[in-house]
Amino acid sequence: MRKQERARKIQEILEDLYPETPVPLDHNDPYTLLVAVLLSAQCTDARVNQVTPQLFAMADTPQEMVKQKVEDIRAAIKPCGLSPTKSKNIYNLSQQLLDLHDGNVPASFKELEALPGVGHKTASVVMAQAFGVPAFPVDTHIFRLARRWDLSRGKNVTRVESDLKKVFPKALWNKLHLQIIFFGREYCPARGHVPDKCPVCSWTGVRVG
Repeated sequence: MRKQERARKIQEILEDLYPETPVPLDHNDPYTLLVAVLLSAQCTDARVNQVTPQLFAMADTPQEMVKQKVEDIRAAIKPCGLSPTKSKNIYNLSQQLLDLHDGNVPASFKELEALPGVGHKTASVVMAQAFGVPAFPVDTHIFRLARRWDLSRGKNVTRVESDLKKVFPKALWNKLHLQIIFFGREYCPARGHVPDKCPVCSWTGVRVG
């Protein structure tokens, strides 16, 4: 079966299971989403959602964040891990938003990726979820499942993202990236995976790797 046909079947399965795709990170606007996504690096969304209420009670705008001490930001986000680096990045990107963007989060990949601590995946999430711009952020779940389902043989996230964009319609990218994340957590984990019980891997048209 051609890759395009396999992708279409997978998309149908995902749409049936997850017709609604709420953003898993709690946020109020593009800025709080940006901070939450930055915190999610090597941390679960659930843990981030436990931490951000305290952080955003301290400061939920760039203007308020730069009034905080980096040490206080670090203390608030410590449960997320990598707090020394993340706290500095949150402070510095907030200052850069004020200096270069009038305190607004830019709706541009180039400008987002120029912010401290913001890489392509983080920028892609913000562009997709805050601004509705088609993007296909590739996290560990998506990277693993794209290869497991033989949608990509890419050995890095850049190649996997490119391959997924080729096989799925652009209009579906933003929803699909969340559907795949939800599916990976519920049915297709890295460990303890039972292919026969997985709605995608049990389908014989998909290679299980």
